[in-house]
Amino acid sequence: MGVCDLSVTSDPSRSRAAARRWSPFNSIKFFVFCHSFLQLAQLLVSGYMKSSITTIEKRYGLSSQKSGLLAAFNEVGNTILIVFVSFLGSRVHRPRCIGGGALLACLASLLMALPHFLTERYEYTDRVSASATGLCQLQSNLVTLPSNQTCQKQESPAQQGVYPLLLLGQLLLGIGAVPIQPFGISYIDDYASRKNSPLYIGILLAMTSIGPAFGFITGSFMLRIYVDFNTLPKDQIKLDHKDLRWVGAWWLGFLVAACLLFLTALPYLFFPRNMPKEDGGDDVESTPDVKQQRTQQETQPPPDVSLLQFLKSFPRIALRTLRSPIFLLVVLAQVNLAALLSGLATFMAKFIERQFSQTVPFSTMMIGSISIPMAVVGIVLGGALMRRLNLSVIGASKMCVAAVVFCMFFALPLLLVGCSTQRVAGIFPNRSEVLCSSGCQCPPEAFNPVCGSDGVEYRSPCHAGCLFNETDSSGKVTNYTGCLCVDGPGVALPGTCGSGCSHLLLPFMVLMGLTCFILPLSQTPSQLLILRTVDPQDKSFAVGVQYMLFRVLAFMPGPVLYGSVIDTTCIQWGRKCGKDTSCLYYNLDRFRQRFLGLQVVFVCGGLLCFLLTVVVLRRRSEGQEPQVETKRGYELVSEQKAAEDASSKEKELQT
Repeated sequence: MGVCDLSVTSDPSRSRAAARRWSPFNSIKFFVFCHSFLQLAQLLVSGYMKSSITTIEKRYGLSSQKSGLLAAFNEVGNTILIVFVSFLGSRVHRPRCIGGGALLACLASLLMALPHFLTERYEYTDRVSASATGLCQLQSNLVTLPSNQTCQKQESPAQQGVYPLLLLGQLLLGIGAVPIQPFGISYIDDYASRKNSPLYIGILLAMTSIGPAFGFITGSFMLRIYVDFNTLPKDQIKLDHKDLRWVGAWWLGFLVAACLLFLTALPYLFFPRNMPKEDGGDDVESTPDVKQQRTQQETQPPPDVSLLQFLKSFPRIALRTLRSPIFLLVVLAQVNLAALLSGLATFMAKFIERQFSQTVPFSTMMIGSISIPMAVVGIVLGGALMRRLNLSVIGASKMCVAAVVFCMFFALPLLLVGCSTQRVAGIFPNRSEVLCSSGCQCPPEAFNPVCGSDGVEYRSPCHAGCLFNETDSSGKVTNYTGCLCVDGPGVALPGTCGSGCSHLLLPFMVLMGLTCFILPLSQTPSQLLILRTVDPQDKSFAVGVQYMLFRVLAFMPGPVLYGSVIDTTCIQWGRKCGKDTSCLYYNLDRFRQRFLGLQVVFVCGGLLCFLLTVVVLRRRSEGQEPQVETKRGYELVSEQKAAEDASSKEKELQT
């Protein structure tokens, strides 16, 4: 410390220049770089959770509604604490708060993987049924002890505590994420140049999509590994990832994400509380008075109010912010699109798996390698267009409208791409009892689909009345013979018959990719609409209210709503130990129409809000004097107005 003191010159400007020259932690560009990687790691956990949700659902017998609640539960802690982000604003050391949140998210990620180590091995149908082969047993002396033992394991305290433990992990993950994005955006907007701020924020918002993309891709690789590979010898794993009973190593990705979060949290211990303004920041400041006025606004300390005073004044300030029609309309538009995103990100892999008869790893790979990267390109392009065209706030709102309108052209045809449910004996198209296998005494929990030579699918070889099977040299079953319920030769092949829609996957992904590319073009312009139509002193507060509304109106109810809608299309629930588990078969026409129909509803809601934003902005521009809108194309609030409101706002907070 003494050496550093001796090396300091007497010229403050030279010492500040030296600090900027030698320390990367005084560079806003380096902060954007670090924050991008932190958001990549933090959102990787979120993306990985969504990619693994159907596997967790299958592993622990959850309904889609329960898995949707699990996916949305991280927003609970986030919503409760987001108010305090508004209070803290620039009062705290924002980089260190971000780092602390990242470490808490690291702990939450470790907690998410814990249920795997507390519960027994995964037991699938042939290992819990009375017959080791799952074939039809015409004798009545079936042994039921293994099933009873399994039910005892299912009712153990560790098994019953799995779902609450996962909810707790999601809760802590949401709490850890509270300071990361709001503090990051406000910190960048405070110290970046006006010209570069849209590009930096566009990059940051793009990372909110790249992180989940890496999560889905990681999930695709992890789910190809058997869930109990760490305790079960390889030669005892009889399933492969194409089997509908397969459960992948869903827990492994959470351990990887925890390591990444720990590493990306460390640099935030070294960033300063206040950073020098980026060079060339105020391109249009031609007069010293304007520059001095802005400097005073940016360096002015926040009013000295207590937390109790802030909580008392919070409803009044929130209502004042929400009374701004532009802020309210833009946030409502973003809420519609965020609700759409939350539901699709949680269940789109499941939709592809069911609709097009694909494996879980392949479905998650489609989301992570096509849909999300296309969204990233759209977000970055939206920020680049804002910077290139130097759009006004009216131009930004028109850009949002155009993006949503073009999105509709590609979203509507998705409702027509798909097939009906395959014929399943005793389930679809009618639920008539299958008498041919009534003497087999099939266990109610049996689920090992086979496809008969007559094109009809059966829940298990037992339900098809199959008496024999043929195996290859490795002991894997190649086909079943002597099937009493199968017309013709009485042969059935292992696996589902499929929906017959696999050839439609390519056009579906093309339309989905275009939709994912066009819709995010509105994200950066809409974010800049919020930042440039509120007073500079209100930026942190406005961003906090924005994300609170996101969580209350979109991220929390979105996955639960989608999961509930999906559950209404189930035509056959699984059974284990006398209780319903996850859904085995869906009505695919209803699944497609209701799942993608919600997407169209949310897109229309966002379009309506953006159209109203254009109308309000036009009326405001016609009623205002020409000098109110400054030369900065993407800024509406004048510096003079901000200066006049600053003192009144301080008095309001202190009362």
